[in-house]
Amino acid sequence: MPLRCIAVDDEPLALQVIKTYVARLPALELVQTFDDAISAAEFIRQVPVDLLFLDINMPDISGLDLVRALEYKPMIIFTTAFKQYAFEGFEVEALDYLLKPIDMPRFSKAVQKAIDYHKYKSQPAEEELEGLFVYSEYRLLKVAFKDIIYIESLEDYIRIHVVAGKPVMTLMTMKKVLEKLPAEKFRRIHRSYIVPFAKVKAIVNRKVQLASGQELPISDSYSDFIKAWTKG
Repeated sequence: MPLRCIAVDDEPLALQVIKTYVARLPALELVQTFDDAISAAEFIRQVPVDLLFLDINMPDISGLDLVRALEYKPMIIFTTAFKQYAFEGFEVEALDYLLKPIDMPRFSKAVQKAIDYHKYKSQPAEEELEGLFVYSEYRLLKVAFKDIIYIESLEDYIRIHVVAGKPVMTLMTMKKVLEKLPAEKFRRIHRSYIVPFAKVKAIVNRKVQLASGQELPISDSYSDFIKAWTKG
């Protein structure tokens, strides 16, 4: 089933660009377009949609205010000519933030993100998921489970250390991230650390030695990790 989407923009040319791009992607079905946010909000209240392409700077109410006013929130991809709205877009958990003029490759990348996130949210809880979705640096990122070396707590934030590239920082608690990870693959070893079983090379002197070379402490509260790891 294609994702049902609508587009909202007070610029006719911008709406036409989105119509053209959506028509090239079989994964999308454009249900309706609007040139004002109020009409779009009323439509969304009556007709469920999966994805909303939304301009931010509009004359009646802004795209940001529209999202905040919605009781049911579809996935959001902002389309705007103004970079300064990136943080606000992050606050309302937009999937992506496209700067005009938007080219087809960038549009396709944002749509793929929506497809992946939709699959992630739609899967039954018992099914194994392939990755963790987190908001970082004003965008939604998918971090593959196989790429996670370990997860570190920094008070209200977590830092996800990955195989390639810089660590991913996101506003989330350790309790919340544990709920999103498959329990048979990840375990907490300390108030500040979560590790994947697959990345553990050895346990020496109450410390986990990871295949990547790092050593992390195992606290008394999580000593059952040692038994779980030896059984694996």
